[in-house]
Amino acid sequence: MSQELPGFIMCVCTGKCPGFQAMDIWDFINQVRVELPVEYAFIHPQLCEEDGDRFLADFLKAHRKVIIGACAPNMQRKMFKEAFKEAGLNIEEDAVMLDIRDMTNEQAFEVVEKKLEEMGYEV
Repeated sequence: MSQELPGFIMCVCTGKCPGFQAMDIWDFINQVRVELPVEYAFIHPQLCEEDGDRFLADFLKAHRKVIIGACAPNMQRKMFKEAFKEAGLNIEEDAVMLDIRDMTNEQAFEVVEKKLEEMGYEV
């Protein structure tokens, strides 16, 4: 496949958000990075905080499409729109925002897998 693979960022709201209680975040992120067509997959503790803003500002310089598994897409859009804009990116085109709260590992994995298929990646 000549298409550049997206990155996958998981934000876990400090790891204490009740929305992630049903999931083993470490098993999930390892399954995503090993079994799905992503360039990389990692966990950030809280992208909506100031250090998350600094991280995104630096990270988005790579201009790679990213999939963000975290809270509701409308919240992600509000929190990350400025970082994408400052990096010269359009959040609607360069980010895929998925709500993976209140899911088991298997459910969240299926959501990410389905989205990658919709994006044209062979899973």
